[in-house]
Amino acid sequence: MFRCLLLTVSFVCLMSLRLISVSSLSADETTSGKLRFYIGTYKSPASEGIYRSELELATGKLSEPVLAVKAGNPSFLAIHPNKRFLYAVSEEGGGAVAAYAIDHASGNLTLLNQQPSGGAGPCHLIVDRSGTHVLVANYSGGNASVLPIGDDGKLGPQTGHVQHESITGSNNKKKVPLAHSINLDAAGRFAFVCDAGVDKVFIYKYDSAKGSLTPNDPPAGIVATDAAPRHFAWHPDGKHGYAINESELSITVFDYNADSGALTAVQTISTVPEGVNRKGYSTAEVVVHPSGKFVYGSNRGHDTIAGFKVDASTGRLTAIGQFAEGTMKVPRNFNIDPTGRFALVEGQETDNIVTFRIDATTGEFQPTGHSVKVGKPVCIKFFSL
Repeated sequence: MFRCLLLTVSFVCLMSLRLISVSSLSADETTSGKLRFYIGTYKSPASEGIYRSELELATGKLSEPVLAVKAGNPSFLAIHPNKRFLYAVSEEGGGAVAAYAIDHASGNLTLLNQQPSGGAGPCHLIVDRSGTHVLVANYSGGNASVLPIGDDGKLGPQTGHVQHESITGSNNKKKVPLAHSINLDAAGRFAFVCDAGVDKVFIYKYDSAKGSLTPNDPPAGIVATDAAPRHFAWHPDGKHGYAINESELSITVFDYNADSGALTAVQTISTVPEGVNRKGYSTAEVVVHPSGKFVYGSNRGHDTIAGFKVDASTGRLTAIGQFAEGTMKVPRNFNIDPTGRFALVEGQETDNIVTFRIDATTGEFQPTGHSVKVGKPVCIKFFSL
């Protein structure tokens, strides 16, 4: 009987580890083997708003995208921690953030309300871990704002706002701020705004109770002159961050001090091979694999996903290859599903999303042969209950 008990305990432990390995997917998702995701788009003859699709976790096959809600240029999306609401920037007019209710059964979205984003050209947003505020980066405005979320999911007028200033660059040329993304650390104490115009990752103290942003000391993480930091991603250990530099076609690795909020640049590595003519090329998105073993960045013009192996102790990167070549054009965004099995790569100019299986040992992308068409895809957000 004691032996049976040990076998039972061992089996339970093994099954628990298997469940952990598929991240936070619900029982329904692991049983059905499908995972829903939402697609933000730019308006075009082939796109009317936010779309939804499903990923088959066994094969990488994608379902035909279906319009979840009509919207004007809902380029970037964020999902509330309670999974009841979705938020999207709207790059039309003076700039706004829209709130939507999620119908769990159908996946469709219903507009709740929208608020001004606090600046022109909103291009990136997140919801804080407490689910009380949306933080948004306004590209053309060169600023970032905080909007409160009500219990009903609706947005209120902004409670926090920070404005970046122009600087004088090389050859006395004026450089205007271009806030391209905003992120929080794991503790939700500090906010980080990549500004592609003035080559800084600004650091702000974030108060989730007040919904406020205040300058930090040190005030920013620094990248190379004219590198243009665009998007930012954290390693799961919380000790390292990665900024992808739009103009330099590189990724800067930062060591992170969670007590002071300081970012210290320790490495910058190219996202394209040596000798590539970079004229007209730029980077877009950076994603850390859920395992923390790999980092990936998208190259527009070169039209590839650059892959890197992560040193487990230092967070530094070593190139492992260029992937997805010839399958799409202008990969503005891509994402990795929560299990870490598949990468979904968007072609903004080819109106498609292509699926690749990720080798868990090498980090290399392997073609699945699966893709779907959707007009001007810009952002992918996975949805798991």
